[in-house]
Order: sequence, then structure tokens, then C-alpha cells
Amino acid sequence: MFIVLGRFQPFHKGHEHLVTAALEKGSTVIAIGSSEAEMSMNNPWDVNEREAMIRAWLDGRDAKIVHIPDINDPPNWVEHATKYHGEGTLVTSDESTKQLYEDSGFDVDWVDLSNRESFEGWRVRATLKMLSTVYETEAQKQVMSVSIPQQVVDWLVGNDALYRLYSMSRDVEHAG
Repeated sequence: MFIVLGRFQPFHKGHEHLVTAALEKGSTVIAIGSSEAEMSMNNPWDVNEREAMIRAWLDGRDAKIVHIPDINDPPNWVEHATKYHGEGTLVTSDESTKQLYEDSGFDVDWVDLSNRESFEGWRVRATLKMLSTVYETEAQKQVMSVSIPQQVVDWLVGNDALYRLYSMSRDVEHAG
């Protein structure tokens, strides 16, 4: 069993790279973390929406998806998460996650991700926040497709899932 762990806020091309690597190796569990998180700029989509994005991308390919609530206790995280995703090999490109799982005796399959900083969730969300004020759908899709798989772009547009980023940030103080 191969395990890919993430918050998937949203599911982007970095996640696509990891999940594809896991699927090519065998049976895969996609573990969605922060499943209980309240909506915020760091967590704009609930766990069911994130699962829907992943399922849109999977397009019928077989993978188990589990939801893992946070415990905010890194030393006990792996034991907690294992209750949800089970035993197996973690597939990751994140050094701190790799170390946490190795320290707990898990096998870890390291996947190099070129341009990793381009696929950091906060960067993708910042781009989507800017796009939330653009009402030209084709322009939104073109910009999103740089960092987000097409199936997820289509899901975000089709479910009007960008506008909330604008509304969430209206009361945030802006620089400039």
C-alpha cells in the first residue's frame, strides 16, 4: 500500500506528481489531512470538496481516499494518521513529513519534485485569490492550468469554488 498525505488546498500539479508516482507503484491511499479544519484562507475548501477535486482528477482510476483530522501534535501524528491510512509506504516530496514517518519506522519513497516551490499550496491559493476577482472564465482557466491539473481547474470553475477566496479576504487588511 502506498500512501500520499496532504491537505490538498487545492489539489495541484505537485500533488498530481506524487499521486501518479504512487499509483504507478501499486495500491494507493490518498490521505486528506486537516479534515475538520474550519474554512479560512489557508483552508478554503472543506474535506468533501477536496475529495471531489481528487476524484475529478482520478477520473475513475482506483485509489482509496481517507480523511484525517488534525491533532496538532507532531510526535504523535504518525500513530494517529496510521489509524486512518493504514500501514504501507509513504510517498512524499516533503522533507519534514519524510523525517516524521521514517522516525516512526515507516518506509518512505522519496519523489523529487522539480520546481517544488511553485507548487506550494499557499502560492497556488494566492494565485487563486487574485483570480477570484476575474470574471473571464477562460482567463481563469488559462492561469490556473499552470499549477493545477485540468480536471481540477474544471471542477473549481464548474463549482464556482473561487469566489469564496475573494469574500474571505474582503475584511483582510491589504498592503499598498
